[in-house]
Amino acid sequence: MQGLIEKLIQRNNTKIFMFVLDGVGGLPVKGKTELEAAHTPNLDELARRSATGLHIPVEYGITPGSGPGHLGIFGYNPQDWEIGRGVLEALGLGIELTDRDVAIRCNYATIQEGLVKDRRAGRIPTEKNRALTARLQEEIRQIDEAEIIFSPGMEHRFAVVLRFPEPLEPDSDMVNDTDPQKVGKPPLKPEPANHQSERVARIAEKLIKKAAEILRDEEPANYILLRGISQVPRIPTIEQRFGLRALAIAVYPMYRGLARLIGMDTPPVNGDIKEEVAFLRENLQEYDFFFVHIKKVDSYGEDGNFEAKSRKIEEFDAVLPEILSLKPDVLIVTGDHSTPALMKEHSWHPVPVLIHAPYVLGGLSNGFSERECLKGELGIFHAYHILPIALANTGRLKKFGA
Repeated sequence: MQGLIEKLIQRNNTKIFMFVLDGVGGLPVKGKTELEAAHTPNLDELARRSATGLHIPVEYGITPGSGPGHLGIFGYNPQDWEIGRGVLEALGLGIELTDRDVAIRCNYATIQEGLVKDRRAGRIPTEKNRALTARLQEEIRQIDEAEIIFSPGMEHRFAVVLRFPEPLEPDSDMVNDTDPQKVGKPPLKPEPANHQSERVARIAEKLIKKAAEILRDEEPANYILLRGISQVPRIPTIEQRFGLRALAIAVYPMYRGLARLIGMDTPPVNGDIKEEVAFLRENLQEYDFFFVHIKKVDSYGEDGNFEAKSRKIEEFDAVLPEILSLKPDVLIVTGDHSTPALMKEHSWHPVPVLIHAPYVLGGLSNGFSERECLKGELGIFHAYHILPIALANTGRLKKFGA
């Protein structure tokens, strides 16, 4: 399909907004999902005038990570492009990656008697993260043949890059995560997936031991967990594929990293929903496509906080009139995946999607929720079809054939 779209692309001055409520999909608690429990009069009214449906981020029954989830809604089939979370985190933090690098997404964690007590170290303040990461960088600059580069992120997250003296052969497997994904379990040992990644595993193990020694007297961040050990892939840009000058408006570094990987501009942004919308307004004339990421919906889902997730959705609903006042030619509201508070993690469930555009049927859904979106004209479809539908509604796709 992609080769066909590239042949049909034509540029114009239309504007496409994509608001991503991270992890917006949910499951019923006491009969209602988080979207159904939330008071969202603006979203519901917009859904009645829009094309709605449910998208499949990767494939039926497959639970997506944030990388695949976002690639899908950006128009890339995530089964064709596998991007490690370490790469996303490092790019988002402004580290320029090369073919000599292995990037790792890390968590500060709490370990007690050899078992993980808290995988996120109580979501330590970002200021504390910066201080700890600076200390690690000061004391760990080289392990064996690799230069070690640290960069602090938000709350408990940070990135590490292992920079080797020579280019590395592409390796999609590398080394396993050391995060056991459950508290009360010991951290996993970094194991190589093949002979080529043996030295990466060796250096990763030494990194963990050195960091644990430096952090041993810290509370609660006395350990590090490694995730998403990966190399940067070669992937075509969103302008090459879809003819779009794109701006990413995202507070959290990992999502800026993913956007940068496909060629979006990714200036740092602070604040929350209102500040993000204000930043969009300031840059409205410079771009064709605006990706606006709202993280806390997902965070509350992972915490199992049903009420807080619903309230965050309500916050977005309250800002929706201001978004509409900017008069986008197409407005997309969706999530990258579902994160039901009931499950406290990402899930495989289809994700609600709303496309407000000039040439849609509409009138089929009475609100923006999982059950209502299922009634819409889009049905259940793969996420990578969202952007071509938006392009068609903005006149950016020529007719196919005579």
